[in-house]
Amino acid sequence: MPFLDIHAIQSVPPANINRDENGSPKTAMYGGAQRLRVSSQAWKRAARREMESNGADIPESRRTKRLPEEIAEAIGTRAPALAEHASTIAQAALYDVFNVKSTAKKKGNKARVSTGYLLFLGVDQQARLIDKLLAAQDDLLGAAGNSKNLEKVLKDLKLRDTVATGHAPAVALFGRMIADDPSMNVDAACQVAHAISTHAVEAEFDYYTAVDDIDNEADETGAGMIGTVEFNAATMYRYATVDLRSLVDNLGRDTDYAAEIAIAFARAFLLSMPTGKRNTFANNTRPDFVLLSVRDDQPVSLAGAFERPVGGESGHVAASVGRLLKHHAKQDEAYETAPVLSTATYPVWLSDKEAGFGTGLPVSQPLPSALNTVRGKISQLMGAADA
Repeated sequence: MPFLDIHAIQSVPPANINRDENGSPKTAMYGGAQRLRVSSQAWKRAARREMESNGADIPESRRTKRLPEEIAEAIGTRAPALAEHASTIAQAALYDVFNVKSTAKKKGNKARVSTGYLLFLGVDQQARLIDKLLAAQDDLLGAAGNSKNLEKVLKDLKLRDTVATGHAPAVALFGRMIADDPSMNVDAACQVAHAISTHAVEAEFDYYTAVDDIDNEADETGAGMIGTVEFNAATMYRYATVDLRSLVDNLGRDTDYAAEIAIAFARAFLLSMPTGKRNTFANNTRPDFVLLSVRDDQPVSLAGAFERPVGGESGHVAASVGRLLKHHAKQDEAYETAPVLSTATYPVWLSDKEAGFGTGLPVSQPLPSALNTVRGKISQLMGAADA
């Protein structure tokens, strides 16, 4: 069963898209040099939101602690007879499914009920869970005043079946961990690397001031506010891979649907951007170079191409692309392996730099065409594997 490897070289101007606990851009030491780093969690969330908001008919997912409130509200609205017991039923139902307790904390004049940690499930799964509860509202009403009876009614409903299969694409891709009940875990079908700069970086600081308009009109001198924002700029290597067999299993659907979701994720991953400080820096770039590889052996990251930092004063994109392509070819040559298919997407200007790469540029396709080519190959390989 194939793997889809997604590689990108992306230039990011001054920005602070992923901050640490001190507000500084995240970094990592690699190859003896400090690199800009964007965590996999930051880019996975951005990709998930991009995929679900701009993807064609992609079922949505929710990661939240507030499921007890959402389920209770739905029960109370759709079955007024259960409204008085809705919160108790919702909390008991989630405990039955995930073995996770809920607690109430007062916020202002209202008590907020939440689970002990974030739960991740599809919106469709949540709806099926609520429907199953409402279908048994007479039994629930009779048992609501007795915790033991309520527990028995919920157990008989087999609520776990509603969230144990048929996962939303995001849950199927990124997985789910339930610390209190490993049987409800979902092993991720997708791995996302921390993005790193291909070259060494140093932190810079933006010293800014804000003017008080009224003081200014009154000819008062001085700033109304003074501060600093840390930032840096970099050319980054980004990588993700999708295990198509795991994706098929997690989705519980056919191989064509899995191929569709893999391509939707690839597009979303490439076109998304974490939102940190975006209003301050407007760092809305897209990848300068994309390499999509379908492999039938194993996923292969090309981060090693940049273990030695890229240098030079004439920009890092072209040098990084050349380094990536050369490393790609040498890796497969050394291990006597090869992708089943590779496609590339890049702007015309990059072709002018090809002479300095030490290896030839693959033919460029517009991204939609490249994704369609990959989808066709994935469907073909998965169909052959299932034959």
